Amino acid sequence: QVYLEESGGGLAQAGGSLRLSCSASGRAGYYAMAWFRQAPGKPREFVAAVSWGGQTFYDDSVKGRFTLSRDGNKNLMYLRMDTLRPEDTAVYTCAATSGSVGVHHFEYEYWGEGTQVTVSS
Repeated sequence: QVYLEESGGGLAQAGGSLRLSCSASGRAGYYAMAWFRQAPGKPREFVAAVSWGGQTFYDDSVKGRFTLSRDGNKNLMYLRMDTLRPEDTAVYTCAATSGSVGVHHFEYEYWGEGTQVTVSS
């Protein structure tokens, strides 16, 4: 009922930057949104989240390097990734929930299909 589509992934060099976007469509409502990522052979991990009210949360691994923002209409979410590291390489997936913002993947109802981010050293 809520459709999420990520964009902006690609190849970057260590120390470089990328900006991911997540576009939401479908049922209107009030949603918290988040980014998760999963590298090959590793579990999915929380990256960042923003509540409907604009509170942001970051995993320690990206704090200070990644910045989450949301457009005024809150249908677009951006993840600005700076000072990228090879360990940031993963499929990044956008998620949304009509519930409270959280850091666990099972708290989110809606998911995009992901966008690949590859950081070379």
